[in-house]
Amino acid sequence: MEVREIRWTERNIIDLIRKLRNDLIKDFLDERYLKEYVLKRYQVKELSNVKIEFIKQKLKQLLIAPVDTLHYLGLIKLIGETDTASLSEGNEQLFYAEIEAVLKNYLF
Repeated sequence: MEVREIRWTERNIIDLIRKLRNDLIKDFLDERYLKEYVLKRYQVKELSNVKIEFIKQKLKQLLIAPVDTLHYLGLIKLIGETDTASLSEGNEQLFYAEIEAVLKNYLF
């Protein structure tokens, strides 16, 4: 029986990143999660309905946008070199950085 090693291709890696990013965005599209995160992260207790709708609109645009390969370049290289899809060592912050860029536009 032959055991074949399967290597990550750049396309597979980008698809994985897109899925992880989109799963996180979908969490933030839940208003309860969004409000809870903003309270914990930025100590903002109230978000107006207008701000919430603008944030959701931008998140939906991000959801359909292609993966910013430059933003994720380090993670793409790491997965390609190590052949593991680990999000340890702070890599998960790359995903939150995109979300936080949207939030900061409407919170401050």
